[in-house]
Amino acid sequence: MSHVIGLKCRECGAEYPAGIQNTCYECFGPLEVNYDWDCISNNVSKEKIAAGPTSIWRYADFLPVESERRIDLGAGFNKLHRAERLGKELGLKELYILDESVNPTNSFKDRVTSVAVSKALEFDIKAVGCASTGNLAAAVGAHAAKAGLPAYIFIPGTIEIGKIVQMLVYGPNVIAVEGTYDDANRLASEVADSHPDWGFVNINIRPYYTEGSKTLAFETAEQLDWEVPDHVVAPLASGALLCAISRGYKELEHVGFVDSGTVRMSGSQPLNCSPISTAVQKNAEVIPVRDYETVAHSLAIGNPADGYYAKKEILDSGGYAASPTDDEIIQAIHLLARTEGLFTEPAGGTTVAGLKKLVESGHIQPDERVVVYVTGNGLKAQDTLLKSLVRPKVIKPTMAEFEALLVHKHDIHRQETAPVLGT
Repeated sequence: MSHVIGLKCRECGAEYPAGIQNTCYECFGPLEVNYDWDCISNNVSKEKIAAGPTSIWRYADFLPVESERRIDLGAGFNKLHRAERLGKELGLKELYILDESVNPTNSFKDRVTSVAVSKALEFDIKAVGCASTGNLAAAVGAHAAKAGLPAYIFIPGTIEIGKIVQMLVYGPNVIAVEGTYDDANRLASEVADSHPDWGFVNINIRPYYTEGSKTLAFETAEQLDWEVPDHVVAPLASGALLCAISRGYKELEHVGFVDSGTVRMSGSQPLNCSPISTAVQKNAEVIPVRDYETVAHSLAIGNPADGYYAKKEILDSGGYAASPTDDEIIQAIHLLARTEGLFTEPAGGTTVAGLKKLVESGHIQPDERVVVYVTGNGLKAQDTLLKSLVRPKVIKPTMAEFEALLVHKHDIHRQETAPVLGT
C-alpha cells in the first residue's frame, strides 16, 4: 500500500497525482507531498528506525520514495555534538550542533538530492539538473554519477573555486551564468520547461526534494532520546530548509514519537542578502533583493521561493531571525573552529553568527535547549577565508629558534607581521 497519496497545493488545497510538477494549476501556489498518515503510522516504529541504515533512509517511511531503488551515498545520521565550549562562551547551558560538513559531498544538500534523484528514477527521467550556488551542484553531480544519469547544472559564475572544482570532478554539464543565482535559476527553469523528461531537483521535482531536509529533525530527536529541542537555528536561503525542519518535528508528534513537535524556529541570513530575515524583523512582506554581494555565497538567493512560508514558520513558532554582517560571519567561522573543532563554510558561519546575535538580543534564553544546524564544510570556501588568516612564521629547525618563539608566544597567536595567506 502506497504511503504517498500525491501532491497538494499549499495555498488552495488542490490535489494532484504524484508526478513531475511543482506548481498548482488552479492558483499557481507551490505543491507539497500529500501523505497517507494512517499508512505511515501503521508501518513506522522507533525499533524499525533503529534497525535501519545509518543514513537518511532509516526514515524511509517518512520520505516520498516508494521504490527500493535508492541512490544512497550515505548522507545523514550525523553526530549531534554537545557544544559545551561554544555554549559557555555564548551563555547557553545546553547547546548542540548537528554537523552536516561530513556528508558525502560535505553539505546538507546530499539529503535532499538523495531523495530527489531516487524519486526521479521512479519517474524514469532521462537527466537530472539544478540551479545552484555550489553545494547542491556537487550533490547533484555525485548522485547523478551514482545513478548513471547525465546532469545539467546552472551556477552563477562568481562562486568559490573550491565548489567549482568539486562539482566538475563528478563529470556533469556545468553551465556558468553571468549574474546572480536568480539569473541562473531563471535559465534552469526555462530548460526544465523545455525538457519535460528531465528532473531538475529544485525546480520541477522540488516537492519531493525538500522532503529530504526533514531528516535533520528526525536525527536530532532520535539522538536526544526522542525529545525535541526548545529552539533551533537554521540558515536561510530559499527558506525551504527551515520549513522542512519544522515540518519534521511536527510529523514526529503526528505519529506519536514525541509528546510535542512544537519548536521555536529561528533563522539567520547574511545582511547583504536578507529578504527573509528583514521581513521577520519588520513583520512585513518578503521583498526580493535585486543587487547583493556577500561572502555567504550559498545563501545568496535574492528571491527566495519559500520566503513567505519561512517567515510564517518563524513568527508562528515564536522564533526570530538575525542578519549578521560579512565580518561577523567570518568571525563566527573562527569562533566555531576554536571552540568546537568544527570547520564550516560561510553558510555555517552565518548560522553561528546569527545564534550569537539572537542570544545577545534575548530572543534565545540561556536555559533553552538549542540546536544549531551547520550545513557545509569550510574546505569548500578556502578562497573566501584566506584574507582572515595569516601564514605561520617560518623558523630554522633549531631549538633556539623554537624557544625564541615561546618567549614571544603572542606572535604565534596574533602573528601581526606575518604575510597574509594568498598574497
